[in-house]
Amino acid sequence: MDQNFEGPLLTVRNCRQSYHKEASADLVVLDDVELTLEVGEIVGLLGRSGSGKSTLLRIVSGLLKPTAGEVKWRGKELRGPAEGVAMVFQSFALFPWLTVQENVELGLEALGVRKDEREERTEAAIDLIGLGGYDTAYPKELSGGMRQRVGLARALVVHPDLLLMDEPFSALDVLTAETLRTDLIDLWVDKKLPVKSILIVTHNIEEAVLLCDRILVFSSNPGRVAHELRVPFAHPRNRFDPAFRQMVDDIYGIMTRRAPKEVQAVPAAVPTGFATPLHPVGTNLMSGLIETLHNPPYDGRADLPALAAALQYEADELLPLGETLGMLGFAVLEEGDLILSEMGRKFAEAETEDRKVIFAAQLRAHVPLISAITTVINQRSNHRASAVRFRDELEDHMSPEYAEETLRTVIAWGRYAELFEYDEEAQQFGLEEEDEEEG
Repeated sequence: MDQNFEGPLLTVRNCRQSYHKEASADLVVLDDVELTLEVGEIVGLLGRSGSGKSTLLRIVSGLLKPTAGEVKWRGKELRGPAEGVAMVFQSFALFPWLTVQENVELGLEALGVRKDEREERTEAAIDLIGLGGYDTAYPKELSGGMRQRVGLARALVVHPDLLLMDEPFSALDVLTAETLRTDLIDLWVDKKLPVKSILIVTHNIEEAVLLCDRILVFSSNPGRVAHELRVPFAHPRNRFDPAFRQMVDDIYGIMTRRAPKEVQAVPAAVPTGFATPLHPVGTNLMSGLIETLHNPPYDGRADLPALAAALQYEADELLPLGETLGMLGFAVLEEGDLILSEMGRKFAEAETEDRKVIFAAQLRAHVPLISAITTVINQRSNHRASAVRFRDELEDHMSPEYAEETLRTVIAWGRYAELFEYDEEAQQFGLEEEDEEEG
């Protein structure tokens, strides 16, 4: 690697990642993604789950070759794992049978660093991230925050030029995550981190504004860079500063704007809803949010950042919930606000059984998959239908994981609305007995 190279550390041009699916169009995860990373900056990849952020991180690290496009590391085309790049994962990814010191040493051992230097650099990394004295402890003896510190030390000990972080704080409780973010940025500002740049994947809007110099906001299906924003605040940043709050609010607005029709990834021949993955949002959560919106202080309209703060939700939790209410006609997402519809008000004011009737009507009207299932059930003399046929149809247009998640969501919604029953063992939809007798 050329240590004297003075250009961008990383450039990604026209990056596309797709997966071939038999008997249907390719599944496009990333499309026409551009990214430049300079020395001395922290860049955030912000977007919803499934927008391809983690896939891009794997491409940048050299672990995944893009279907199309160009990736250059220090000015040279990247072929295979990039030298001088280390990653911190959401899941800690520690070996439970190794001590803290042994887990941290692994990368150095793989590089062939001699034993005495390994021990010296490992001790320095452990001390740097605040785990001095825990060298001989095993992961099971540590809290989640301490385990993530071990993961960070393991990445830093190899002195990478680029530190990749894949939602590193999302598995931690709020206070622990905040402490780790503060420690990380303090070390960065004090130039104590042995790295040149950081690329971090997050779905937490406040985290992105708190840490990053630039933020790339991704749209979904397929993943594209919809907006690039420069964060103008010096470190340390005050999350209660009006300008900080305004930027968070602006990003919520960006993430709730409807995409232009020409970039929607739903094939025209397939009814919208049938081929689109459904968010796994429970009916209790939907009912609770509708009631919250209906009652004071919101009275039918809520600012998403304020609502997220009040409910202690992150954007990646609140936006799918709001979008689902929008899809079902209970609310409207508009420029960072969630507004209850007339049908949403009726639902909020209805009794339990009446709510089920309203919900059933909205499902039939707005979820073609549920409409298809109930039609097949009613047309058949035994009032039964296999879930396999619907799962197969879904897999023609989305990954098996999203197909299964969408099917499970439909099952939960249909059961709540008493549109059908579902036999888990036989994997069959059917009418409830009293419905069959009435038929």
